[in-house]
Amino acid sequence: MKKILTLLITFISLAALFVMFYFSLNSNSEELPSPFLGKMFPSIQGKDFYTDETIEVSDLLANNMTLVNVWASWCLTCRKEHQMIMNIAKNSDLQLIGIDYKDSREEGKEYLERLGNPYDEIIFDPIGKIGMDLGVYATPETFLVNEKGVILYKHIGEIDQNVWDDKFAIHLKSIES
Repeated sequence: MKKILTLLITFISLAALFVMFYFSLNSNSEELPSPFLGKMFPSIQGKDFYTDETIEVSDLLANNMTLVNVWASWCLTCRKEHQMIMNIAKNSDLQLIGIDYKDSREEGKEYLERLGNPYDEIIFDPIGKIGMDLGVYATPETFLVNEKGVILYKHIGEIDQNVWDDKFAIHLKSIES
């Protein structure tokens, strides 16, 4: 019985890895429907990355077009994406909120000191609770949230210039019109 249970767990784990691998290779993986699209950003409390003060995320979102980027210092794709996030911060009027996911403060600080800090606010999520509330299953994941707190778009994976132009800018243009 123990062998069967071990084999079953191994099979399920391999199947989950295959699904994640398949979607990471599929260029349209960011197109998977999210139950959050068109809905209010979840009511989430977190700790400020630097001060450890409790923050109500919805208070940060009020009256601001916001990009919420879930990242981690250990995430290679986050490192690859980081310069693009820096460019977005420099060249847009969007508020940027970072969620440091399943990381340590020390490594997160080192990451930001080395690569730069594009975020207006960073929320620390060392055990992944906030990520779980947002349905995060891989980093980076990024949400575009309008001034009313409604999620307009969710992207799983790296944002590069093509993704920005094709997937995010379209939402920003429709708001400007």
